[in-house]
Amino acid sequence: MVTAADPEETRTSVWLTARPAAPARRRSEAPSGLDRERITAATVRLLDAEGLGRFSMRRLAAELGVTAMSLYWYVDTKHDLLELALDRALGELALPAAPDPKPEALPESPPETGPEAGPGTGPAAWPGRLRVLACGYRKLLVAHPWVAPLTAAYPNIGPHARAFDAALQRLLDATGLSEARRTGAHLAVSYFLHGCGGVARRLPERDFRLALDVLIAGIGGVAGSAAKTA
Repeated sequence: MVTAADPEETRTSVWLTARPAAPARRRSEAPSGLDRERITAATVRLLDAEGLGRFSMRRLAAELGVTAMSLYWYVDTKHDLLELALDRALGELALPAAPDPKPEALPESPPETGPEAGPGTGPAAWPGRLRVLACGYRKLLVAHPWVAPLTAAYPNIGPHARAFDAALQRLLDATGLSEARRTGAHLAVSYFLHGCGGVARRLPERDFRLALDVLIAGIGGVAGSAAKTA
């Protein structure tokens, strides 16, 4: 099983390694019907069905009806494949559009009419969009429990991970916080969301929403204080 407790192994992320194309003769010897996309999709399905602890290249090959060695035509290591699967899963997350550039104030008494209700739920408000992002991430972790440990084990710098980080940054840009405070808010939100893979993922929905309310109110409070002293 791959966990964050593998510090003794030095490796390069699949996203930082350019894989040279195989010579034409060798490509003709590759198994037909296989490609990286199909292998990655099968990896996600297998991880969902059996979990990270039981995953192996041999088990994946059996699922695809090929030999284990044939998979190495498309990936160099199991770690590379798990990184690809991690980013593919993150690609399922719907990212909110950029909010209005004008910072939005938080209402004093947030309504609680649904799982994504709460402070600043207006269509252009950053708090409402941050809530949608956080709740969507939590649902992703519930649907794919293996994502949380892989996020801790790998750099998580694939294209979908970077798009997620950029969407979060756009939301925080709309708060009106200074650059230094946006950095702090980014860290706070990131730690909160990654924590969803542990305790928060198993919290009752109401408790998760309460914790999210506190986080959003804290960011809004700092933004409001900064605006008053500006």
